[in-house]
Amino acid sequence: MKTGIHHLYIPGPTNVPEAVRRAMMVPAQDHRAPDFPELTLGIFSDLKRVFGMGAGEVMLFPGSGTGAWEAAITNTLSPGDRVVMARHGHFSALWAKMAERLGLVVDLIEAPWGAPCPVHEIARRLGADRKGEIKAVFVTHNETATGVTSDIRAVRQAMDACFHDALLFVDAVSSLGSIPFQMEAWGVDLAVAGSQKGLMCPAGMGILAVSEKALLAAKTARSHRAYFAFEDMLAMGRDGYFPYTPPVPLLHGLRASLDRLFDEGLEAVFARHRRLAEGVRLAVRAWGQEIVAEHRGCQSDTVTAIRVHPDVDARQIIRIAHERYNAAFGAGLGPLAGRAFRIGHIGDLNEGMCLTALGLAELAMAEAGLRVEFGAGVAAAQMHFAMQRPALRMAEPKKAMPAAFRIAAE
Repeated sequence: MKTGIHHLYIPGPTNVPEAVRRAMMVPAQDHRAPDFPELTLGIFSDLKRVFGMGAGEVMLFPGSGTGAWEAAITNTLSPGDRVVMARHGHFSALWAKMAERLGLVVDLIEAPWGAPCPVHEIARRLGADRKGEIKAVFVTHNETATGVTSDIRAVRQAMDACFHDALLFVDAVSSLGSIPFQMEAWGVDLAVAGSQKGLMCPAGMGILAVSEKALLAAKTARSHRAYFAFEDMLAMGRDGYFPYTPPVPLLHGLRASLDRLFDEGLEAVFARHRRLAEGVRLAVRAWGQEIVAEHRGCQSDTVTAIRVHPDVDARQIIRIAHERYNAAFGAGLGPLAGRAFRIGHIGDLNEGMCLTALGLAELAMAEAGLRVEFGAGVAAAQMHFAMQRPALRMAEPKKAMPAAFRIAAE
């Protein structure tokens, strides 16, 4: 029998704050009632703030981020359209597979798992497209499988430098509400998210932000759609209603989660994720393990994928953590299966929760056969967290300091 709380350290679904759980405990509600838009219209406008958009529309589809992927494709593109996509992780690979199944011609760029989106190769292919046959570029902002964040602004700059008119699709599922996202400033046309990660709600809603350019493209796109049709959603959504039954408790939870984000302040939310992520990364260094992300500039602030020694099966680390310590870590996906595990540090999280994750990971890694100095990773993260406090930064902690502490301080 497992006792105590379940420790959830996967990159989604994430921990649901108590305030959000309480907000969802509502009686059945008439989603056609005259006062229903008092809930929904504020959610739509506040989501636009989180996406960093001005003009355009936000739509909520019962489902997941995958459903929002499909809505974005089928409403703005036609079968036979040529699109450019990079495959450098599990979720970018799934998106490319969906595009092919929906009849698009995918110009696929293969990149290493651990690398960010290959901006220069995208620019090369767009520059060679003299006839304007490429209709869209797809980018995964934060590849959850590898813990890699790509530079969306650089992709848009490359597109503009080629004077190319393609739409820019971005998967923001594991970035929105956790790391900076500026849809309007970056020139993003369609941005996909879900309710279960940085927005701190249970899974069940696919969220799609659509630019005016993409709304115009939807008027001539020829893909079949029914449930995901923009025109049905917009016809009722602008008045705060849905063309079908929405997940009303989830909407109340989303209202509470948006309030939490704005109470903390989006910039403070981003800074907290950066601080916690850096603590985890320093712990991995102290363990002597390797981070999958190939260089520091692309390491994600929402999830760290840890490549373990080849003599150890990372799946055993996950199993031991689950069975002995009631803790969940993310599995390695695709070619990383058995070779890596992931620690999610996204959503409603603080320093104590990260330190617990690192301590439990050390126990599980040691039992799985890795040589780990107990406390090394925890100490490295502790020193990093402590050094964020101005009073401690003025001290001289490097004197007579254990090795793990020196790693963090340096």
